[in-house]
Amino acid sequence: MKALILSGGKGTRLRPITYTGAKQLVPVANKPVLWYGIEAIVQAGITDLGIIISPETGEEVQAKTGDGSQFGAQITYILQEHPLGLAHAVQVAQPFLGHDPFLMYLGDNLIQEDLGEFCSEFTQQNLDGLVLLRQVPDPRAFGVAKLDPEGNLLAVVEKPEIPPSNLALVGIFFFTEGVHQAIAKIQPSQRGELEITDAIQTLINQQYNIQARELQGWWLDTGGKDDLLEANRIILDSYLTTHIEGQLDGQSRIMGRVQIGQGTTLINCTVRGPAIIGQNCHLENCFVGPHSSIGDDVTLIDTDIDHSMILEGAQITNIHQRIIDSVIGQRAQLTITPRRPKALRFLIGDDCRIELNP
Repeated sequence: MKALILSGGKGTRLRPITYTGAKQLVPVANKPVLWYGIEAIVQAGITDLGIIISPETGEEVQAKTGDGSQFGAQITYILQEHPLGLAHAVQVAQPFLGHDPFLMYLGDNLIQEDLGEFCSEFTQQNLDGLVLLRQVPDPRAFGVAKLDPEGNLLAVVEKPEIPPSNLALVGIFFFTEGVHQAIAKIQPSQRGELEITDAIQTLINQQYNIQARELQGWWLDTGGKDDLLEANRIILDSYLTTHIEGQLDGQSRIMGRVQIGQGTTLINCTVRGPAIIGQNCHLENCFVGPHSSIGDDVTLIDTDIDHSMILEGAQITNIHQRIIDSVIGQRAQLTITPRRPKALRFLIGDDCRIELNP
């Protein structure tokens, strides 16, 4: 079995962060979102991976992720020249996929369940397709599944105004080669894309054995700022272990599960976990609260951070009010004048310089 990971798209919900980088490379707990998916796929026993990339961000994805050897996999990069839909991405990848069954995985997704269990079920039951679902409060923004009373998959529809259920397609699918014939028969949707939901519906209509399974654990779609912060919180809560490589002075205190990278210096700081601080950072007179991630080469002086993500190379100084619920982009510079609001909330893009005036 092969895997096809989609790492294209424009990431409009994460702008301005994604004006200068791929949304799948935005770090959660200081690791690109894309890498969590790769690791989960390899852990499930699939090591032949194709990654769909776009002209805008493909070189960055390829340079950062490499040939797959760091994950114990072999990665083939597949260029999708234009964002014409998920089914179009499968069409572009057909030379790589050949006649093999494959797992299709949207690169900005994270799930709690073990993919290996679904791989085994798909293979052992000789299914033509397996679709993973999750209950959501408002399914109108997703592909949505309609099931019969016994739980059999009857239909799928893309972003319906009146959803037939609250079961969203989470962007993880298993297919045999029959999906290629189904994609060849569908037409672009009203938004000009070849929809994978139309291909799945074609398979259902042709009596292929397509099943659906509902996830019981968490599913994280990291497409927006709040989604990204929630993913960061859950990953830190679930997986972080204490590991201190940096240097702390006698006035600094660590509480709870905290990771601090090599070359990082803390002076008169308090860090309350779960929190992670990358390599070669300088923190002075700071408080770092729970569910915070600080990337490599970050400078924080006289600053309090809580439930926030500070990306690589950012500089934040003299912020005497606590920053909460924020994502600060790479190399951003943030300082403040004496008058302070009670709280600050930001989504700040790469290479920005911000000065807050009275």
